[in-house]
Amino acid sequence: MKLYSILILRKDADKAKILASQFDLSSFGFFQRGSVQEFMNFSAATIAERTPAGQRQSVESENNVAHVYSHPQGISGMIISDKDYPSRVAFSLINKIMDEFLVKFPTDVWKKADTLDYPEIADYLVKYQDPQQADTIMKVQKELDETTAILHKTIDSVLQRGEKLDSLVDRSEALSNQSKMFYKTAKKTNSCCVVM
Repeated sequence: MKLYSILILRKDADKAKILASQFDLSSFGFFQRGSVQEFMNFSAATIAERTPAGQRQSVESENNVAHVYSHPQGISGMIISDKDYPSRVAFSLINKIMDEFLVKFPTDVWKKADTLDYPEIADYLVKYQDPQQADTIMKVQKELDETTAILHKTIDSVLQRGEKLDSLVDRSEALSNQSKMFYKTAKKTNSCCVVM
């Protein structure tokens, strides 16, 4: 699971402009990074332009997914990640970033700006690389999965013990039957030979 970029875009009529962005392209080759970033910027602008206000959508492209939320006020938040990254976590991060952005920058500021300095998205890009650590629901789900695995192991061991107990009971019943037969045979044998 990998987050590649977080972007905030302004929609002016039919054009989208990137106001703030942060990238983690360390998984790409050094000489590819410029082209990859340029492609992500182009894709982000295109997707933001085509996403109606108030809508959320995830757009897949080869091994990547762009999660976008177009806010009714005219800005869009976007996360570009690999296909394995959970969309629920991506959209919760977009909501968080958009809420903070709108509080930090009033409408008249971001409507006029070409770019804005919003360093907090760099922290989010680092923090949310591992969605299980950043998202409390995923953290709880992981703990539940671990507990379930432990319970399955415990139940399996109890069942194996139960099978062993069943085997012991069967053996003791067989032994009990053999001892009864021995007792009867011994009694018959002893009854014919009486010592006086």
